[in-house]
Amino acid sequence: MPQSWVDIKVNNESMEGYLTRPEGDGKSPAVIVIQEIWGVNSHIQFLTDRFPPLGYVGLAPAMFHRDGPMTMGLHEEMDTAVARMGKCTDVNIIADVQAAVDYLKAQQFVDSDRIGIVGFCFGGRVTYLSASTIPDLKASVVYYGGFISVARGEGPSPLERTSGISAPMMGLFGEDDANPSPEEVATFAAELDKHNKNYEFHTYPGAGHGFNCNARASYRPESARDAWGKAMAFFDTNLKS
Repeated sequence: MPQSWVDIKVNNESMEGYLTRPEGDGKSPAVIVIQEIWGVNSHIQFLTDRFPPLGYVGLAPAMFHRDGPMTMGLHEEMDTAVARMGKCTDVNIIADVQAAVDYLKAQQFVDSDRIGIVGFCFGGRVTYLSASTIPDLKASVVYYGGFISVARGEGPSPLERTSGISAPMMGLFGEDDANPSPEEVATFAAELDKHNKNYEFHTYPGAGHGFNCNARASYRPESARDAWGKAMAFFDTNLKS
């Protein structure tokens, strides 16, 4: 499984991305993997590494690239991570994800019509926003995305952009999460229903925020395995069939 760090052009800047791909010369569908607030750390790389054995190219763009490299670990420098997240604007987030899509579409080993996105925590919000603004994305999976109803910078929030979603979406949430809470998840579902969007949500009892991350105390192995299986089946249905 080839792995590499690549440079992705965003306007006049460069954004790092962690790229993994299946062996061989054929074209494969691709999934963009959006980080938590900790950057493209070992956990996000681990998740991105899981895609090639399943027949996908994986690409994890470094979403905080405008503030320079981010090398912290999962439990270090919380204030710095939150500050970096706070500097993100929706305009720049959309530009970054679009740049990642364009990078993948330009690669001869990618099936350019079969690109999906998955994101965790901060990345879950990025995924909802991207699904509503980037029609090149053919499937999206939101893992416990917080602040989906809140705009970053000028313009509407991701939730207010729901009408722009053009591809199927899956949401995976913890019943014990406070951000998003079950009540907030219900508002997401109501907005998706209002606009007749194709989606499915799954909520896990006894799981809180970050239940998929095996490097955190919040990790819930059974919920994580079930959610990952559902997500991969969802991508298979929408990116391979």
